[in-house]
Amino acid sequence: MKIPLKYSWKNLAARRSTTALTAIGLALVVYVFATVLMLSEGLRRTLVTTGSRDNVMILRRGSTAEIQSSIDPEQSAVVAGFPEVALAPDGTRLVSKELLVLMVLPKRGSQKPANVTLRGLTMVGRALRPQVALAEGRWFRPGSSEIVAGNKIAAGFQGAGIGESLRFGQREWTVVGILDAGTTGFGSEIWGDVDQFRQAFRRITYSAVLFRLRADADFDAVRKRLATDPRLTVEAKRESVFYAEQSEVMVTFLTVLGMTLSVVFSLAAVIGALITMYGAVASRTREIGTLRALGFPRRAILIAFLLESSLLGLTGGVLGVLMASGMQWITVSTMNWQTFAELAFTFTLTPVIVGESLLFALTMGLLGGALPAARAARMDILAALRAG
Repeated sequence: MKIPLKYSWKNLAARRSTTALTAIGLALVVYVFATVLMLSEGLRRTLVTTGSRDNVMILRRGSTAEIQSSIDPEQSAVVAGFPEVALAPDGTRLVSKELLVLMVLPKRGSQKPANVTLRGLTMVGRALRPQVALAEGRWFRPGSSEIVAGNKIAAGFQGAGIGESLRFGQREWTVVGILDAGTTGFGSEIWGDVDQFRQAFRRITYSAVLFRLRADADFDAVRKRLATDPRLTVEAKRESVFYAEQSEVMVTFLTVLGMTLSVVFSLAAVIGALITMYGAVASRTREIGTLRALGFPRRAILIAFLLESSLLGLTGGVLGVLMASGMQWITVSTMNWQTFAELAFTFTLTPVIVGESLLFALTMGLLGGALPAARAARMDILAALRAG
């Protein structure tokens, strides 16, 4: 004989106050759990979507970030002449020599300084990133002291809005456009002419060379060419792989920190569920005895109370996920430990995160209900009927 599911649900509804308090406690833990996963996913997606599989990044061998890389003009010219570089319809080689520099800017409102990424690139460099478009204004003119700022930089930093100016490299630079970079990390950068940046910062070398592959299968040929050419001390990475690697340190840190906090907080939530379920068993001793007298086996009693605690956990889980879903409209700005520059991204809720959060809530409910359910199942029929 099985006890119907509605029995467990009605018992939770009958104790509205204790059920609500326990569910809220579970919901808060699930909220922390889900938001940390959303934060990690938002950071990962921002960097992963920044790169394209068709593009190849050339960096100094051993460099983990563009800011650490240095490629002299001779080596960059050799790379630009590779036969694996794709051609535009007009015959232009789709290759961009680029310079990456960090600059400190004050944030709007707080005046707090933070590192901002300056990227010097060519006109071809823009074409290699079709996911980036202009939201306002126009593109910078080659050979001029004009720059365009990512939408997240323009909104968050002084002097980065359209029509405003920034001083760096002993020059005044005018912001003539705002980039709409979608969910990519380019929204946290400022772009300008690479040759003007090299002059302003007195740099002879480039940070990286970016080019479009002629064919996907040519990537292995590029790596082999780099390994066998004694003139070159550089290595190749697909742009998508490069940016995915940029997220690894931060994602790992956030995940470990979030899981640690969630486990600590979940202990309190499990204890709350444990107390609630023990109270339910104590207040329904005669009822349990009656069920046993009617022929329901111990296993049915055990399952009924486990279902009750599971429903309690899932209720808290649904509330927690609903609370966390509101974080999707919040943009977070933090320092990327790989580049030491400011990076803005949003919380991202996915079906996988929803499933993991509900499973986490269900686990807490089961852990909180296991001992009370076992106690209810072990009750002696006569002793239970005499109670109360």
